[in-house]
Amino acid sequence: MKSIEVKGNLREAVGKTNAKEIRKNEEVPCVLYGKGENVHFKLTEKSFKELIFSPNSYLVNLDIEGKKYNAVLRDRQFHPISDKIIHADFYQIDEKSPIWIEVPVVLEGVSEGVLKGGKLEQKLRKLKIKALVKNIPDDLKVDITNLEIGKTIKVSELSYNNIELLDPKNTVVVRVKSARGVVAEETAAPGEAKTETAEK
Repeated sequence: MKSIEVKGNLREAVGKTNAKEIRKNEEVPCVLYGKGENVHFKLTEKSFKELIFSPNSYLVNLDIEGKKYNAVLRDRQFHPISDKIIHADFYQIDEKSPIWIEVPVVLEGVSEGVLKGGKLEQKLRKLKIKALVKNIPDDLKVDITNLEIGKTIKVSELSYNNIELLDPKNTVVVRVKSARGVVAEETAAPGEAKTETAEK
């Protein structure tokens, strides 16, 4: 899986007053948890540009004043008005324990339903999975070649080696809707003719 390196600094203090001062300097108060004591630190706002505002998911190599940690971004909070990130939680990981993370979904192939005029609609852009770090892929491929108009692909229909899917099994990942003006083809048994009735 792709990884990204982020450098930060320890916080001098913990609390609302200190957090406000950090944000004034265009930095974000953060916490790392998961193994041992929590580590309170701060990152620049720019550090989150690729980490959050990207369709990709990353393992995070945290460098906090020279001390290295392997982590994933667990949660982030945004200002309700400015949409600036105001807090972030990271979870420390190791190679021996499975973790959960969201991984991008990549559609492969051209849907039969789309070729017939249907409209493709991707309901999930990422799937939540649980796996060992070494088994986490950059993305999850979903083959839509045989997807017809009115049909869906749900989580229950997908499977990947050494990966557990955590989203509800009946959740729709992708579907093909009937586009406006497109009429589904009628099917009839061989030799069966369409009959019409009229008043005499």
